[in-house]
Amino acid sequence: MKPVGFIATGVLLLLFGAVAPTYAQQDQHEQDAKPAKQEQKAKPEKQQQAKPAKQEHQAKPEKQQEAKAPKQEQQHQAKGQQEQQQKQSQQEAKSAKQEQQHQAKGQQEQQQKQSQQEAKSAKQEQQHQAKGQQEQRANTQKHEQPQGNWAHSGQRDNRGHEYNESRFGREHHARFEENGGRFYNGRREYSYGGYWFYAGAYPPWFYGQEVYFIMGADGLWYAVAYGDPSLMFQVDID
Repeated sequence: MKPVGFIATGVLLLLFGAVAPTYAQQDQHEQDAKPAKQEQKAKPEKQQQAKPAKQEHQAKPEKQQEAKAPKQEQQHQAKGQQEQQQKQSQQEAKSAKQEQQHQAKGQQEQQQKQSQQEAKSAKQEQQHQAKGQQEQRANTQKHEQPQGNWAHSGQRDNRGHEYNESRFGREHHARFEENGGRFYNGRREYSYGGYWFYAGAYPPWFYGQEVYFIMGADGLWYAVAYGDPSLMFQVDID
């Protein structure tokens, strides 16, 4: 029986020797796996810690966007103000130009009206002078007397003015200026022989040559051209 017991004992020892390393390896394996598992558990925490940083990084553009928005708004407002100022300046320049054009047009129209009025007045004045000359010519022809049939010294007109050959007649001629003499009671008067002679209108030749005054036998006074006695017209005296 002893040999069998020794064999059984040896077999148990062998089994124990074989099992013990196996348990030791398994225990070592579990010990090695446990830190890995702990490291694996710790990794999500690190990822969780890193995630806020990533979120913060992601939130940074939002802050930049928020900071950028007021700047864009200011730029937009500045651009709007600039455009408004430009429009206002253009409108003011346009209004000033229109005002200048309106004033220039008004001045031009006023000048045209003034020129037309002056031309009209000049034409009326010419017509008036021509009419006066015609009336004077007709009056002169009506009262014309033969050469030499004039008043003599001492004769008076119907207003008491005395004719004196020492002061009147062909031997006492003179030249008269258009703006000479005096303007009295709305008429142009000329001094001659101690009296003031005047007429409603004077013919052009009156200012272009020598003239003398004489009284006709009918007691009317006449202005006569010295160079052409056929040119004459009736005058009055004060």
